[in-house]
Amino acid sequence: MKLWQPTAIALALAAGIAPQAFAQSNEELLKELRELKARVQELEAKQKAMEEKGDSGQWGMTPAQQAELNRVTVKTEAIEDNREASGLKGLTISGQMQAAYIYNQAQDLAGFQFLDSVADYGYNYYNSYIGMAIISFEKEMEGGTIWKLSLAPQRGVGSVIDGASVVQEASVSIPLTDLQTRFIAGQIPDWSGYEYLEPTKTPLITHNLLFDFTLPTGFIGAGFDVVRGKWQTKAMLAQLNQNANNSSRKGSVGTFRVDYSKGEFEGFGVAGLYGSAPNFVNGEQPDGTFNNSNVGLIEVDGYFIRGDWTVQGQLSYGMQKNAAVTANPVTGELQDASWWGLSALAAYSFTPRLQGIARFDYIDNSKNGGGLLGYGADNVNGIGPDANLDCGTAYVSGCDKGANRYALSLGLKYVFNEFASLKAEYRYDWSNLNVFENVSNGTYRKNNNVLGAAVVVGF
Repeated sequence: MKLWQPTAIALALAAGIAPQAFAQSNEELLKELRELKARVQELEAKQKAMEEKGDSGQWGMTPAQQAELNRVTVKTEAIEDNREASGLKGLTISGQMQAAYIYNQAQDLAGFQFLDSVADYGYNYYNSYIGMAIISFEKEMEGGTIWKLSLAPQRGVGSVIDGASVVQEASVSIPLTDLQTRFIAGQIPDWSGYEYLEPTKTPLITHNLLFDFTLPTGFIGAGFDVVRGKWQTKAMLAQLNQNANNSSRKGSVGTFRVDYSKGEFEGFGVAGLYGSAPNFVNGEQPDGTFNNSNVGLIEVDGYFIRGDWTVQGQLSYGMQKNAAVTANPVTGELQDASWWGLSALAAYSFTPRLQGIARFDYIDNSKNGGGLLGYGADNVNGIGPDANLDCGTAYVSGCDKGANRYALSLGLKYVFNEFASLKAEYRYDWSNLNVFENVSNGTYRKNNNVLGAAVVVGF
């Protein structure tokens, strides 16, 4: 698939820095400048008349000081008016990027990883959203309406969904009865789990197994965002991991998230969805499109922060109809994929700048040969039955058992300054079956080692 070139970021940045040049014609710009000049001249004329009368206009100031103050006031008002007319009022620009060095033993690779294409290199546990760059524009208008556009080429949400889009998020949030009751719509990254997508918000370099293989990528639809005291509820009717249904395909999902913040340092959330979504395992058609099948997901997550300690955790369950790796050995019919898993993270700050992190993940995926959300048998990520078995069209004993996956990550995060952080991570992945391909000799093993280092900058 052909991907947009990264110059889209430069175009968007130019749009953020100089929106007036795009929003106004030359004639409109000249007209505005003439009006501002006339206003300045009028106010300066009034000030000069006051000075000739000997009226300082304010006790304790000389006429010269009052004149200087008035000139500064006039210029400030002109700048503010011009900023508002240009669309810059309420506009916030933010960005972040992560450059990483990754070593993967089984894949026999080592090197820097930055803006590598999802279409070419895939989405795997050792690259996921690693090496990404994001620039975001957020505009809050009078009345509280919020418009947001985030661009992330090659390795953002849009790229994972269709392999080409640079759009990470494109959303609107419109107040209804009050600012705490909003209508939301657009493309919104998934809100499940305790881990965030962005590298500036995650302590480690890689993501946990549940994040990578059991949670959605993003939603395209509409819904509501309601805050009541310590509770926040978000719900949408949306397409899951696709921008639109293909011809002769129908279906969408209902998705929600409820959060409770007991205080600044602890809380929990529940997220889930049910509906019809693309079956990327057993739903591909001759034209390259995918049939939809029923999918259901539910997860609970929470966090606890006290002093130097941070603890986070998550429990998940999911299923998708007709998405299992192995068909029924008697009837040959497709079977359902199902899984459950957990992830736990603990971090301790040795100093205000240096933090140590440990994370453990587990996914039970043994039923019907395995199969996770959007994944069938995969010898890179360790999904599916034992790869040493000849699991072809004929039934072979053991091919109905999928691999249970584990991962342990140990890392350090050092805050270099308010904008930059340095990260290092060692990750050990293993399974109860031989599902990791050793590409150097073509054999399969039960474990793999990954090392990573990264620098993250955000503003």
